[in-house]
Order: sequence, then C-alpha cells, then structure tokens
Amino acid sequence: MNTQWLPKVPSQSPHSRRSLVAHSSAWILRMSGWRLQGEFPDAPKLIIIGAPHSSYWDGVWGLLMKLALGLNINIMIKREVMDGPLGPLLRRLGLIPIDRRAPIDVVQQMVRRFRECERMWLGITPEGTRKHVKHWKSGFLRIAHEADVPILPVFVDYPSKSFILGSIQHVTGHRDEDLDRIRALFSGYHGKHRDA
Repeated sequence: MNTQWLPKVPSQSPHSRRSLVAHSSAWILRMSGWRLQGEFPDAPKLIIIGAPHSSYWDGVWGLLMKLALGLNINIMIKREVMDGPLGPLLRRLGLIPIDRRAPIDVVQQMVRRFRECERMWLGITPEGTRKHVKHWKSGFLRIAHEADVPILPVFVDYPSKSFILGSIQHVTGHRDEDLDRIRALFSGYHGKHRDA
C-alpha cells in the first residue's frame, strides 16, 4: 500500500515500525476519503489537542490515523469507555483511562509520565465531552506548563474529511489568555455534529 499521501513521521517522535495494522489502517482511511494535512514538528514530547470533538467517529478516524502513521500517541479517554470488553485492546493501543472526577490527580499523573519518558506524545480533547461546551477544560494547559511541553493543535474538519495540523503553541502560564488564544485557532472548523 502506498502511504506517500501521509505526512512524514519525524525522527524524534515516539514511533514504531510500520506493520500490517498500519497498512490496513491507511487503506481504510484512503478508501473512506480521510486525510491528514500539514507537517508534524520534530519534537520528542508533545501534547496534541483535537477539536471539535462531537462524535465517537472522531476517535475511530483518529485512532486509524495514529495506527496508519505508526505513531505511539497516548490518548486520554474517559474511564467508562475502557470498562467494556474492548478495554484491554484499547490499552494496548495507547489509550489512557481517565477518571474525570479527579482532574488534579490526572494532571499530576500526566506530568509525571512526561518527566519519566524520553519520548511521549499525548492526545487530549480539550472540550472533555462530545457535547457543546461553553468553556474548554484547562487540564491540557496545566500539563503543558508543568511538564514544559509544547501543544500541537489538530483541527477536525468533517466537510473536507481532514485532520489538519496547526502550528506549535507554547503556554505562558496565564491560563485564561492561553485558553482564549488557542481556542480561537479552531474557529471555522466543523465537526460531525457541530463546530468548535
């Protein structure tokens, strides 16, 4: 399967050797019309935020993209999704169950993981739910600030069937300003059921 339509995986990224699963995932994406636009930064540590998140399908397409690229991206997901029969498989694919009732502990867990790992990319949906929310959760900013890790925005756009890689963002420690600045980048992108 020719995967030249996928962006190049940078040398410092946490990646694995491409496998049959990667080639199969790339084939499914290509046949479905989904693509990834832009270039990844060559960074060993990164927080990836994706929005708008309005459907379980976001996770399906995102997971297929991760597998197709051969990237070892850890993805935070609500614990309830992992409690079912797919839990063991999802853990093997790098999904991390999160108890949303203890957000401070989650931040500290992720900061500790970043400090312990030589390479780590972490995927987060800043909305924290598929429903429309007025305010994004700020946990990703706290993790980025405390772990001193940059943020890569990924714009989900269903009309063009694209995941679009934005430019690297650095937090300043001014949480409200950082949140407003980063959220504004997502204006104009359309999820399956709503905008960001």
